[in-house]
Amino acid sequence: MRHAIRALAGPGPWRRGLVLAALALLLGLLLLLHGEITDRGGLGSLVETFLPWFGVFIPVLLAGALWRRSATAVVALLLPVVAWLSLFGGLLHDKSRSAGDLTVVSHNVGAENPDPTGTARDLAASGADLLALEELEPRARGAYEKELAKAYPYHTVQGTVGLWSRLPLSDTRPVNVVRGMVGPLAKTRPDVPEDPPRALRTTVATQQGPLAVYVAHLGSVRVMPRNGFWTDSRDYGADALSEAVAAERVERVVVLGDMNGTTDDRALDGLTSRLRSAQEAAGDGFGFTWPASFPMARIDQILVRGVEAESSWVLPGTSSDHLPVAAGISW
Repeated sequence: MRHAIRALAGPGPWRRGLVLAALALLLGLLLLLHGEITDRGGLGSLVETFLPWFGVFIPVLLAGALWRRSATAVVALLLPVVAWLSLFGGLLHDKSRSAGDLTVVSHNVGAENPDPTGTARDLAASGADLLALEELEPRARGAYEKELAKAYPYHTVQGTVGLWSRLPLSDTRPVNVVRGMVGPLAKTRPDVPEDPPRALRTTVATQQGPLAVYVAHLGSVRVMPRNGFWTDSRDYGADALSEAVAAERVERVVVLGDMNGTTDDRALDGLTSRLRSAQEAAGDGFGFTWPASFPMARIDQILVRGVEAESSWVLPGTSSDHLPVAAGISW
C-alpha cells in the first residue's frame, strides 16, 4: 500500500525536473565560459554581444522549477545566477559621482538620418564640451557644421567621423581602421572603392594639459547566408585602433564612437584591456544604445585612460537608429 501511494505521488523533489536542472547548468557554463565559445562564423561575438540577455532565461527556468517542484533545478539555478551577477551585477546600481570637469558626447547620427539639423540641435543642447559624430554623410555634413558652429568654435572632420569642441584642437590626423572591402563582400562587389577614413585622432588643449581624443566608427557586422555572423571588417578596425591607442604618447586618452561591439565582445579586448568603459565605471544600468527603437546592446562606447569617469548616461533619441551616449570626466 505504501509503495502504491509513493508511485501515485510521483518522484521526489530531488528527482523531478532533471531536464530543467541540466538546462540551468548549461546556462551557467555558457555565462562562465563564453570566452571559450568558438568564433568561427562569428558565433562567439554574437553570443557576447547579447550576453546580458541570457539572464532572461533564469526566471523562466525558475518558474519551471517551481511548477515542477524540483529542488534539483532550483539548486542548479544558483550557478547561472551567481555567474550572471558576477558579470553584470555591478551595472545594476547608479555609480555616478559628479558632473565631472568635461562632458563628452558621442553619437552615430545615421547615414539615413532624415533630420540632421534637428539632430545637431538636440546634441548642441546637451551642453557637451566635446561632441563626436559618426556616420557623417557628405550631403549632411553642411547641416551639422552650420548648426553646431555657434556652440563649437573648433571642429575637424575626417571622412565619416568628426569632433566638435569648445576647446582648441591640434595634431589632428586620420587613423586607418579600414582594410578595404574584405571577406565575402569583396567577392561580390570588387568594383566598390575603399571606404573613406572612419577614425581620427586629435589633441584637445585643456587647462590641465593635452587630452588625446579618438573618434571611431568600426566596420559593421553582418549576417551572411553562407558565412554566419561576419565580423572581419570590425575586428580589423578594432585591432588597428587598439594599436594606435597603445602607441599614444599622451597620458590622458578618451576613445569615442560606434564600435559595433559591446565591451564583452572579445574583438574589443585590445581596447578594453587598455581603457575603461565610462558606463561600467560610472553609469546607471546597461546603457543600451542600439537599435534606438528597442535598445538591446551597447555598441556605442566612451572609453577612458588617465582620466576618471565621474558619470555616464544615455541621451534621448534623435532621428538616428542609435542613441547618443554621454559621460562626465575629471582629471
